[in-house]
Amino acid sequence: MTNFFSRQLTWRVKSNPCKSFDERCYDLLLKIPKGKVTTYKKMAEALDIKAYRAVGQAMNRNPNLVTVPCHRVVNSNGELGGYASGSATKLDLLRKEGVDVSESGYIDLSEFLYSFSD
Repeated sequence: MTNFFSRQLTWRVKSNPCKSFDERCYDLLLKIPKGKVTTYKKMAEALDIKAYRAVGQAMNRNPNLVTVPCHRVVNSNGELGGYASGSATKLDLLRKEGVDVSESGYIDLSEFLYSFSD
């Protein structure tokens, strides 16, 4: 019985019940500095979930593209992925922040990937 309660308590500490899933995603996004990107998978892992697509859906619902930089989230293979304001806008924003995006739309994650464990 003790194990059950300690697991439940741990879960409550990891996921703030006062914030929606989207808000937790946006809070995490604010940690990514200009000139760096992350992946949908890395965000899901940092949130302690496996729902990579749900992270992408949260990015698509972002109500404030100006202050919540969802353009900094890319596919796990370094491909740009989608963006609510269009891929061309995402490409332009990333390049303005100093992220090198190849002509084919890929980012070298070994150079530009942000690690949430930093």
